[in-house]
Amino acid sequence: MRSAVYPGTFDPIHNGHRDLIERALRLVDRLVIGVAAGHHKNALFSLPERIDLVREVVTDLDGIEVTPFEGLLVDFARISKSRFVIRGLRAPSDYEFETQMAFMNRRMDPDLDVLFLPADEKCAYLNSSLVKEIARLGGDISSFVPASVLDRILAKASGSGPA
Repeated sequence: MRSAVYPGTFDPIHNGHRDLIERALRLVDRLVIGVAAGHHKNALFSLPERIDLVREVVTDLDGIEVTPFEGLLVDFARISKSRFVIRGLRAPSDYEFETQMAFMNRRMDPDLDVLFLPADEKCAYLNSSLVKEIARLGGDISSFVPASVLDRILAKASGSGPA
């Protein structure tokens, strides 16, 4: 069974993530979505909330596990019994950063391979930080995020209470 991990903070999960998940499932039998604790980021959603959001978005897909992780990606991949890491590339700058990370991870675990998937042109501009900023400023994010999580993102971003 070909297994891969797709790590990220997913704060919030958006349509670009969903597209990458669907395409990754064409390459592997099992995809473990690792929702990173992301202590270094200013998260809009807590880790349990982000896990719930990701699960909501992938509920219709087979072959997916959603789990939290902390620490090194190579350790998470090993624990998940995955030989591959899925990473999306939106721009040339992503390639530079992601290649450095891939080389470092490969140095720590020579059996771990990274599969780079270019973003679909319809999603190449999307990132979670922009989605959060647009939502905070009252902009329309309905075309950027899955419908199943839109209201929760808007409620959190506006500060109108728990999502």
